[in-house]
Amino acid sequence: MAPPSEVLTAERILEATEEVLRRYGPAKATVVDVARALGVSHGSVYRHFRTKAALREAVTKRWLDRTSEALAGIAAEAARGPEDRLRAWLLALFEAKRHKAGDDPELFATYTTLASESSGAVDEHLADLIGQLADIVRAGVESGDFTSADPVTTARAVFQATARFHDPGYHREWELPGAQDEFDAVVDLLARGLRAA
Repeated sequence: MAPPSEVLTAERILEATEEVLRRYGPAKATVVDVARALGVSHGSVYRHFRTKAALREAVTKRWLDRTSEALAGIAAEAARGPEDRLRAWLLALFEAKRHKAGDDPELFATYTTLASESSGAVDEHLADLIGQLADIVRAGVESGDFTSADPVTTARAVFQATARFHDPGYHREWELPGAQDEFDAVVDLLARGLRAA
């Protein structure tokens, strides 16, 4: 059992769940494994997360939120011009996904599986990312740097146009020779298209 000084929190459970998923993968990891890693009963885990699906959704959301939070800082950098912010944001998204896939391929595969099960967390993540992009486009329109009749629609288009560089389905292409050059070419094209005449 966990030492009395360590209170069982949702955050501790999520950390342990991540380790259990890394060790066993999503097909074999159980709530009992998580409880064992924490030194508590599985009932204690269920007091924080009512079902295994809720626990998996929460750990997926936590993983996706790490990327969203890092990108939110770039989107909010008012000292940078909108085009610089857009370029930095897209590059940070590409690099974050590339690092997740390359640094810990087992965990990346696990989260790709979990994300396919957790449509609510993924939908929320995508809406957050598109909202950040829309804020950048809106700032560009307000400063006269960009032209866009509808910043949200433009943000969705930019997100879709760069999908090859952040959609996990393309992760095998991210380390190929020329991937960075192709990314730069797509971003240059998008930036030119957004610039006000």
